[in-house]
Amino acid sequence: MNITDIFDNAGPTKWPLVILSILALGIILERIWFWSKVLTREREVSGRVLEAARREWLAASALAQRSAQLPMGRFLFSALKLKDQDPEVFKLALETSASEELAAMRRGDKVLEAVIALSPMLGLFGTVIGLIRSLNAINPQDLGVANATAETGLGIGEALISTAFGLAIAITSLAFYRLFQGFIFGQARMFQLSGNELELLYRQAWAFTDGKPSLLSENLVNAPPSPTVDLPLATDFKKEKKPPTF
Repeated sequence: MNITDIFDNAGPTKWPLVILSILALGIILERIWFWSKVLTREREVSGRVLEAARREWLAASALAQRSAQLPMGRFLFSALKLKDQDPEVFKLALETSASEELAAMRRGDKVLEAVIALSPMLGLFGTVIGLIRSLNAINPQDLGVANATAETGLGIGEALISTAFGLAIAITSLAFYRLFQGFIFGQARMFQLSGNELELLYRQAWAFTDGKPSLLSENLVNAPPSPTVDLPLATDFKKEKKPPTF
């Protein structure tokens, strides 16, 4: 029995299963393309922006803006574009942007969840219909005849095709769904670490520049040198004191 014969004998639920398989395949391919672009550059963008934020706030904002095509770039730029705002407003911007980006990363999850839930049920429904047809085709007068038994067994085997088809779709969709959920969890963790470090840098710049982090580079250049204290040399402690004279 070739693939065409198997498909022809899959029962009336084969077309809904085909539609679900096409939906799942489209979502899976689109998410693979999305994650292949994101996972390779997120850490690089985060590291470059945070390194720039330690020296010049405007440069960090420009770097994040140039990486706005990536979730990490948009996440960091959402707060960096705010000029000299209160640290609490800065933190709120990071939290809001993180929620929006994670929601966008979950695009297609509901479709995969529906496919995972419906595919086995449709397959089972097709099997039940096939079994009913096979049993109705049995002539009570032919019970005990070898041909009737063979035909019944063949009908039951064909009826199980839809169940196997539905399970294959559900298992494949579930595997990729779990994979994508792992990617989302990793991104949420990266957002948290990068956001916390950026917020800490902003609060330090806010305190150092008296509420003007945009002037961080100028303050670093014009900062006076650290005061020095003339300490006695170690040789001074080693000099022997002359004994008093009487």
